[in-house]
Amino acid sequence: MGSALSTLTQYDIEDVQQHCNNLFSQQEIVSLYKRFCQLDRTAKGFISADEFLSVPEFAMNPLSQRLLKMVDGLNFKDFVIFLSALSPKASMPQKIELIFKVYDSDYNGKEVLIKVMLEADYSKDSSLLLDDFVKILDHPGLKMEVEVPVD
Repeated sequence: MGSALSTLTQYDIEDVQQHCNNLFSQQEIVSLYKRFCQLDRTAKGFISADEFLSVPEFAMNPLSQRLLKMVDGLNFKDFVIFLSALSPKASMPQKIELIFKVYDSDYNGKEVLIKVMLEADYSKDSSLLLDDFVKILDHPGLKMEVEVPVD
């Protein structure tokens, strides 16, 4: 799995599946690997920010610059772990943790959405912790999912 041109062994598939808490089936992992290899145009074993921007949906996303900080340089295993939060099988706290990380790019709890902080009755100088963020956003109407097309 070191090079994007290498093939995925059964051991690799099971290892990746374990690391993403079985949120993707083996068939989905194989499909994700094919997509990863397409994105890794220089076959170096990781995807650069520029390669991520080649995906139109990603490039057009208003949060793309924040997301780029999270995805730049991901190898295949990390790529699947990142996407696992978007799996329909992921729990709401897993999805919310990803949202929190997107907005807390400096990892200090101060860069999270002002609207969320206001809704939680926080002041401008407060820090917003992940547990508080989960309480605010954990409601049944929140959807954050991607489908992995399986060949």
